[in-house]
Amino acid sequence: MQIIYLRDDFIKLGQALKAAGAVGSGVEAKLVIKDGQVLVNGSVCMQRGKKLYAGDVAEFQGEKIQIEKREQS
Repeated sequence: MQIIYLRDDFIKLGQALKAAGAVGSGVEAKLVIKDGQVLVNGSVCMQRGKKLYAGDVAEFQGEKIQIEKREQS
């Protein structure tokens, strides 16, 4: 499982896929999302701009991407 730490309050689904290295480009992210190949919290998500918040889990080709908020120290 890959963990993506938020810099802001959320990250968009396409950006999360790119940040995790699951896809090589925004165009590829758009295509796999549009094709229904991506799950968010266990359900198919076809919305590229879907906002992911801390605690959300995206999944593509069996690879899970956990969204977390970095703890303030």
